[in-house]
Amino acid sequence: MTWSARQYTKFEDERTRPVRDLLAQVPTEMVARAVDIGCGPGNSTELLLARFPDAAISGMDSSADMVTAARKRLPAIQFEVADIASWQPAAAYDVILSNAVLQWLPDHEVLMPSLVAKLAPGGTLAVQMPDNLDEPAHVLMREVAADGAWAGKLAPALQARAARRGADWYYRALRGGTTRLDIWRTTYHHPLAGGASAVVEWFKGAALRPLLDLLDEAEREAFLARYQGLIAQAYPAMPDGTVVLPFPRLFIVATR
Repeated sequence: MTWSARQYTKFEDERTRPVRDLLAQVPTEMVARAVDIGCGPGNSTELLLARFPDAAISGMDSSADMVTAARKRLPAIQFEVADIASWQPAAAYDVILSNAVLQWLPDHEVLMPSLVAKLAPGGTLAVQMPDNLDEPAHVLMREVAADGAWAGKLAPALQARAARRGADWYYRALRGGTTRLDIWRTTYHHPLAGGASAVVEWFKGAALRPLLDLLDEAEREAFLARYQGLIAQAYPAMPDGTVVLPFPRLFIVATR
């Protein structure tokens, strides 16, 4: 799957607000080493640096485009292209930050405890994941993908999405390896100027990527036209063209 830092940052303020809320709840204060896994274009890493200015901060992402953008944004920070699932750091971290990335990875029953194990004693894993698969935007996305000439082509991408887990599942999975565990869910309501097209542009930065990557140019145009038409019905615009996009997110702060 390809990622576009430029597309992702079209709604940077809205995408960054959840990580501000997440970092505000990290209890660890003595932080020598911190890392942003799935750092994207560096917006979350910038906040991690502001929260812990005296720590050695680093970032990693599987997308070379995202890492290039992060390096331009924060040239003093070390960023690398790496895969979270196979990541084996040389030393433990006091804070591991993961903002809107782990929802793309499978096997959370293995992944989440393994990330906690990479913390130093007293260190904290801070995770935020979109929890919006039941929202109209995602339901319609799946319906359009499954109903068209492209259905066979897109089926693998739909099947590859990681299983969604609830707060109670993560509590059971993590409580044994932690001394403090805080899990909550928040729904943000983002006002987007531009009606249905703005909602589509938002999801082109993330959830639509694995589907659009599999389509040729003509198919992408047809897919997006059909999707946008349904989005306009599901998210009616106000007289000034504004659409309010509800966006639920799940937060996990796990201290070893």
